[in-house]
Amino acid sequence: MTVKAFAMPISAASAAAIADQNQRENLAIAQGLKRQDTVLLDQLIEQYQHRLLRYLLFLTGRRETAEDLFQETWMRVLLRGAQYNGKARFDTWLFTIARNLVIDLSRKRIMASLDEMSESGEDERPFEIAIDGPSPLDQFRSREDSAEVAEVLLKLEPNYREVLVLRFHEEMSLEEIASVTRAPLSTVKSRLYRGLAALKPEIERLRGCRTVEART
Repeated sequence: MTVKAFAMPISAASAAAIADQNQRENLAIAQGLKRQDTVLLDQLIEQYQHRLLRYLLFLTGRRETAEDLFQETWMRVLLRGAQYNGKARFDTWLFTIARNLVIDLSRKRIMASLDEMSESGEDERPFEIAIDGPSPLDQFRSREDSAEVAEVLLKLEPNYREVLVLRFHEEMSLEEIASVTRAPLSTVKSRLYRGLAALKPEIERLRGCRTVEART
């Protein structure tokens, strides 16, 4: 018999305490950035470097480009830190800066912006997305390593890939994703739904290839 572990529910008081602590941390970061505190910046880089670089890798598909944008993102954080007021999560603000740099680079290269790379026919109709239980990405990630997850995600349309990364890697809420991408909530839901739908056959194809390889 399989024993399932259930997470203990968080009480309202505990949730409020966590939210209050997060708010204090955000305000402390805002105050430090206004002072251009380089010690704080080093701490933030250490804390967020892996997440930020992974996000940029998924957006650009090129390590060299992602690393250049990674450096420029932190320069923007240092130079424009006074713009962060601490009301939103720091990582939401950080990822917004990174995304804007990707868009700027795309425009300089006479490429379509991320917002223009959507699949034709994308509409604003809201979708009800079941978020209970593991997603196709979670199921695949539990069995395969990160390199193979990246291989599957990089086959998707850029804006679908971005929403999936923000939702399942960065664990952002739909509202936070809308803030980062500057897209209506209904568009975020649509992209998440369509991204998951596009992800499934890619996962099944890769699993099928692995099964064939195992038998030969």
